Amino acid sequence: MKTKCLIVDDEPLARDLVRSHIEKLENFEIVAECGDAMKALRELHNHNVDLMFMDIQMPQITGIEFLRTLKNPPKVIITTAYREYAVDGFELDVVDFLLKPITFERFLKSINKYYQVNLDDNQNVKPVSVNTTTEEAYIYVKENKKVVKVHLNEILYVEGLSEYVQIYTDSRKIITKCSMNHMSEKLPDTSFMRIHKSYIVSLGRIEAFTSSSVEVPGKELPIGRSYKNSVIEALQVQG
Repeated sequence: MKTKCLIVDDEPLARDLVRSHIEKLENFEIVAECGDAMKALRELHNHNVDLMFMDIQMPQITGIEFLRTLKNPPKVIITTAYREYAVDGFELDVVDFLLKPITFERFLKSINKYYQVNLDDNQNVKPVSVNTTTEEAYIYVKENKKVVKVHLNEILYVEGLSEYVQIYTDSRKIITKCSMNHMSEKLPDTSFMRIHKSYIVSLGRIEAFTSSSVEVPGKELPIGRSYKNSVIEALQVQG
């Protein structure tokens, strides 16, 4: 069974780029393309759509507003030139947030996230889940026999321990059974970064950094050798 895709973007060149990326994948097919949300709504009624690639800034109604009107939306990957919408997308539990121009390498990362989300859904395993009932972004994680809420703006860093991760916040440490890869996929990459095979850090909580480490309140974290170039580049851009 092929994954059926819908492309929603008012820019023809942007649709062309996403189409060309999708056409490189064997198990994906495009069922329709449209330039605004109203046409997208019609296509969703006419086709079984598994995955929707959707721009945000469009005529009549934005992509975010459109998503909020859908009761049972397909999986969604947001494509936009505006980084500031990342939190909105995360709160709506989208698969990923792609900044234009979209490279094929970054596009493939989103596709892998889509596969992982489907795997978790089919197995009914969600050690980390997003709650979207309020405007403030947070996640629910399983700790022992409880499910606890963790506000994203309170997270300092995440440490991987074999089959578990430890989430360090301003006031507590939470241990949950989850892989670092799964945690990386659930935390928005506009606000969090993997700096080491064992560490994910909140970009907004970094107080200082060198070529080999970053400092968050009360802790110095090492930068892994394979992550060094991308981490330093990203931190310099942030600064």
